[in-house]
Amino acid sequence: MTDENPKPATKIRVIEDHEASGETAAAYDFWRAGSERHRVPGIIKCFGARPDFLRQVVGCSSTLHFSEGYLSRHHKEMLATYVSSLNRCPY
Repeated sequence: MTDENPKPATKIRVIEDHEASGETAAAYDFWRAGSERHRVPGIIKCFGARPDFLRQVVGCSSTLHFSEGYLSRHHKEMLATYVSSLNRCPY
């Protein structure tokens, strides 16, 4: 039995795009530039309260997800999405 609308299991404050300012907005822009996407995902937004840490996460994520390697970017993102689904991660 699965819950189609699970409640988020986190108490981390997610800073949405429209709330982001200063260093957080700059870190979101940094992520957009590196990912070539317009929408910042929730997994990145949960680090929005710590823009210094967010930049480190984005740097690591860029290396892991967006660099060429044995697996294509498509496969890496597919695996990440599947694992997040198994963990009922709302992001």
